[in-house]
Amino acid sequence: MAALDLPLDESRALLRDSILRLLADTPEPAWSDLAAKLGLAGLTVPESAGGFGGSIIDVALVMAELGPALAGADWLAHAAACRALALAAPAHPLLPRLASGEDRAALVIVDALPPAAPAHLIPGAAQADLLVLSDGRAVAACAAGSPGLERRERAMHDGTRTADLHFAGLRAQPVGALPQGFDLKSFLDAARCAEAVGIMQRLLEETALWLQERRQFGAPIATFQSLRHRLADMKMASMQAQALVEQAVIAADRGEAEADAALAAARIMVRDAARLVGEGAVQLHGAMGLTEELRLGARFKRLLAIAATLGSEADLIATFRAVA
Repeated sequence: MAALDLPLDESRALLRDSILRLLADTPEPAWSDLAAKLGLAGLTVPESAGGFGGSIIDVALVMAELGPALAGADWLAHAAACRALALAAPAHPLLPRLASGEDRAALVIVDALPPAAPAHLIPGAAQADLLVLSDGRAVAACAAGSPGLERRERAMHDGTRTADLHFAGLRAQPVGALPQGFDLKSFLDAARCAEAVGIMQRLLEETALWLQERRQFGAPIATFQSLRHRLADMKMASMQAQALVEQAVIAADRGEAEADAALAAARIMVRDAARLVGEGAVQLHGAMGLTEELRLGARFKRLLAIAATLGSEADLIATFRAVA
């Protein structure tokens, strides 16, 4: 069953099936697996530059399937950087190398170009060969080893690797302007919401199986009414988040006027559901919930990281009221 029910043509169905086959053989794929075996490095690169020209639907589909494998965060950093670079300069000479996976990129959202203030906890920047910088309007690019750039790697609690970037006279190469109306933050949030949906669905599957396997008083604990109610609440929250994310992704892909409101609603639901489903899965597993023996704890931490990235509850509600 697909993590997200999105419009699938033949190419998207093949893409999803290819990812599922890879994950069946390689539960924790590395960058080389995603780039060399699946060609995902070029998903958001135009076909003219050797990529697939994928849309937000393709990105969301990939993130939902990679989420449970904890492989989505670094890939998204590259995909978003390629998207920004391609929108600003569709014929940029670096795009073919990015599409092939020879080079890796990371997107850095800054306050201004050229950047002056440090950028903290940038996903994918620790491993990137190219940094694509944007203030939301224009795009610039620089090699990761450029003079005037200091990179400090950070290991996060959710298992991802980020980097703090400090700029001291960095001379990044101007690339061009982003199309009017395209918002990088919304692109990233939609993809991360899709990732969260995929993770929540895996947690629900694992928890339901665990409750069937564990026995107490001579019966599976899945027969205990209080636990069944708890699992039903978790499923309901996950389904609501899934529905809103699907609506937001489709609206964004079609350029609908309600796209901002749909994404704002999805952010709120995903943030709430991530904690409810994650905490419920850990608690229903009992003492095993956060052990290294299970991947459940790592997935819960990733859910919390996504929720934190989306913003505070107050900010999300204010954003929804402003666009609804």
